[in-house]
Amino acid sequence: MALASIHARLLLSASFLRPRLSSSSFSLTLPLAFLPLRFPRASFCCSVSDELSATTATTVPPATAPPQGRETEEEEKESGKDPVREAAEALDIRVGKVLKAWRHPEADSLYVEEVDLGEPEPRTICSGLVNYVPLELLQDSKVVVLANLKPRNMRGIKSNGMLMAASDEAHENVELLVPPEGAVPGERIWFGSEDEKDKQSDAATPNQVQKKKIWESVQPNLKTTESCVAVLGSLPMRTSAGKVTSKSLKNARIS
Repeated sequence: MALASIHARLLLSASFLRPRLSSSSFSLTLPLAFLPLRFPRASFCCSVSDELSATTATTVPPATAPPQGRETEEEEKESGKDPVREAAEALDIRVGKVLKAWRHPEADSLYVEEVDLGEPEPRTICSGLVNYVPLELLQDSKVVVLANLKPRNMRGIKSNGMLMAASDEAHENVELLVPPEGAVPGERIWFGSEDEKDKQSDAATPNQVQKKKIWESVQPNLKTTESCVAVLGSLPMRTSAGKVTSKSLKNARIS
């Protein structure tokens, strides 16, 4: 009640003085309690400290994650590993000898061969070579065989391997790769120098070759040189008896 009485008296005094004083002087004599006060606008979403924290958070750059795969690439460089060569070492490429060959009864473009790979039984392999290699040249010939592919059904005959051949860019001329004289059926072929034969890693299983696409990663790097030597990059394809070659195709791709 006392405060209300004081407030009423002040209002009465102000109304009595208003005619005699200018607005400027009146504003100077008014009690501070009657001046409009401005307060900071409150936030109903967060406290001031929260607002400051949020502002600070937006100005701090997020930590940058290292690029994916960089560690693996650096490790490969440090170890000196060549992924293509490692993949090639997982292929089981062998010297073979064709014991018997005939035309596929259900496919005009296919031959069927029985090939000695140094195993207890010869392998049956189907090859699409009818348009490129005369049948008589296949009989009793030495060949190069990719032996750890998954078996495939070729028009009713299961093919268990692939004869490797060189071809020109237009695929008009095709020649089987030829092991050197004296190469033994069943010997595993490698890439590199003579003394690297004993450094070969174990061959991958057919399932691994398919799942990891090992042949697909190696094949684009296979070719013949100006001297018709089969190479992986610059590494010659070798047996204990010497290098694998094509008969006449130079700078040809191998498949």
